[in-house]
This record gives sequence, C-alpha cells and structure tokens, in this order.
Amino acid sequence: MNSPPRGAEDRHQPGADGTAGHQPTTDEVDELVKEWHAQRPDLDVAPLQVLSRIWRLARHLDRERAAAFAGHGLEPWEFDVLSCLRRQGPPYRLSPGNLLRATMVTSGTMTNRIDRLEESGLVFRSPDPQDKRGVLVSLTEKGLEQVDHALADLLSRERGMLGSLTEPQQHELASLLRSLLTPFDAQVTSRR
Repeated sequence: MNSPPRGAEDRHQPGADGTAGHQPTTDEVDELVKEWHAQRPDLDVAPLQVLSRIWRLARHLDRERAAAFAGHGLEPWEFDVLSCLRRQGPPYRLSPGNLLRATMVTSGTMTNRIDRLEESGLVFRSPDPQDKRGVLVSLTEKGLEQVDHALADLLSRERGMLGSLTEPQQHELASLLRSLLTPFDAQVTSRR
C-alpha cells in the first residue's frame, strides 16, 4: 500500500501557529490568472490574485446580505438606513444629512429612502429642536425590531462565510483589508 505524500496527512490540521494549515485547493481566480498570464505574459497580473477574490467575495456577500434582509422584509438599502439609526443608541435618530453621509448617497436619494421607510412604518420624522428648519429621522418600534432581527440573521450568515478561517486568520485578514481600504475611505471623507 502506498503512503500519502509527505505532509499530506496534516493538510487540514491546524498548524503550530493556530492557522488552518495548508489549503491544497485552487479556485477560479487561480485559473483566470493562469489564463491571463498565458495570453498576456507581458503584463503583471498579480493584482488579480487579491482583487478578483475580493470582487467574487463581495458578490457572495451581496447575495447573503440580500437573503438575510429579505427574510425580514427589508431591502439592503433599507437595512443600511435603519442600521445607521440603530447604531446611534436611544432615541435612534439622526438628521437626513448625517444619514446621507453615513450611507454615501445623494440628498435626493436619501429623501426618497426616508419617505419610503416612513410609509412602511419603520421610521418617523420629527422637528429638530436644535434647528427650527431641520428634521430628525428616528426608528419606530417596528423598525427597531426589524433591524435587530435582520442583523442577527446577517451575522449568523457572515460567521458561516468565515467558517474556513481560524480566529487568528480572521483577525489577520481584517487587518490587511483595513490597510487596503483606509486610503479609499479617506478619499471619500475628504470629498464631503
């Protein structure tokens, strides 16, 4: 009987450093990088190794998020607005201007979203006591309940998506992604 190749028996065993060990599989990105390299050897296709995986993961995450929110009668944009309000803590309210900055949409889009959320009974507008011309948008009890349930479902799904990574790997990945994302977020903030 032939023995497995050296090291094959522990491919999926945690390493001494707590990592998941070797992952011998390849994915579709490996294949497309190989194909591009064969067709365009004059180009450095290395960025595809990272950014194509991020793009593909974003598509999977979009599907999981949409499913989590749909299970609670919400669209992703509705969750975005409701979660901005929820994160403020009681009384769960913000000005429309603060909401649009937090969700990175135009004022016209935000007005439309608030109108639709108000029609659904998830938020209500009230006069801003600090600004006689302004209003504040607040969560209703129904909005609070829906966003809390949708968040719990989302986190469960996201934990499942990260299931192939150990906790130290998740922390390392979060740190690397933060380093990659920070300059882009700084650009958006400086445009405000």
